[in-house]
Amino acid sequence: MREHFDRANLLRVFADVRYSATAARLMMPSSTTSVRRDWNVYRARFVEPVRLAAGFRFWDDNADLLARAEREFGVPAEIIVGILGVETVYGRNTGSFRVVDALTTLAFDYPNKQRDRSAFFREQLTDVLLMTREDGVDLAALKGSYAGAIGMPQFMPGSIRSYAIDYDGDGRIDLVGSAADVIGSVANFLAQHGWVRDLPAYLPLTSPAGLDATQAARIDVMVDAGSVPTFSLTDLAAAGLATGAASVDSIALIDLPSGSDASGRPLVTYLAGTQNFHVITRYNRSYFYAFSVIELGSTIKALRDVR
Repeated sequence: MREHFDRANLLRVFADVRYSATAARLMMPSSTTSVRRDWNVYRARFVEPVRLAAGFRFWDDNADLLARAEREFGVPAEIIVGILGVETVYGRNTGSFRVVDALTTLAFDYPNKQRDRSAFFREQLTDVLLMTREDGVDLAALKGSYAGAIGMPQFMPGSIRSYAIDYDGDGRIDLVGSAADVIGSVANFLAQHGWVRDLPAYLPLTSPAGLDATQAARIDVMVDAGSVPTFSLTDLAAAGLATGAASVDSIALIDLPSGSDASGRPLVTYLAGTQNFHVITRYNRSYFYAFSVIELGSTIKALRDVR
């Protein structure tokens, strides 16, 4: 009713929809959630030879487009390349689920009642129906991930409608076959979420050999505050952490747990996340995800610089 859909047409659409037990199963929490998170293990899944080689080729093939997007949106090419490598290995793994099946399943039969996200998926289902009506998208043929994410950048339908752009000027948005549209859309997404031109995404931190109880408590408070930059470099120093930079107004404290040492004490790397680190987490909230994007992209850039 809100979007003025025709009831009879919707009934015809949903008569063809099938419940996806696989999408429902994959949306359930992992049974291994009690395993300690390890940044080194996570990083090895994404900063690895297949993605590095594919990213190297993708950058070579689309160097002009990446340079144009960096110039127009202020988003470095390596960040765009990093996101596309982590998401789908540059289009190799875009998903084989019918989007309408996955979204309808999660909209009306969400499997985890303790963390019910069905309202979100109902909005995404509405958006994909609007894409069908407005842009002539073939709903039955539209494929994506088990969560309904689409194309090389794995945009949800709502993100496609809000942030995807026709960057090759052919009159339509194609996030599957057009590298130009993909690159422009990722850059636009990050820019619209507040990317700051020429600002590094993070600052490396150093700490003394030992932290006292007060400093450790301050670190815990700063980490728990999240990725929005709200602390100063003075706050970092009070927590026993230091960075060589002096030109950043505010930061967030990012933790990357990396297992334990020989005596069982947790090993954690800390970073000072800037506004741009926070923007990457708008794509995916995981700190591991955000830093793997940064690491993959910067490693590919370094390889190209060496060449």
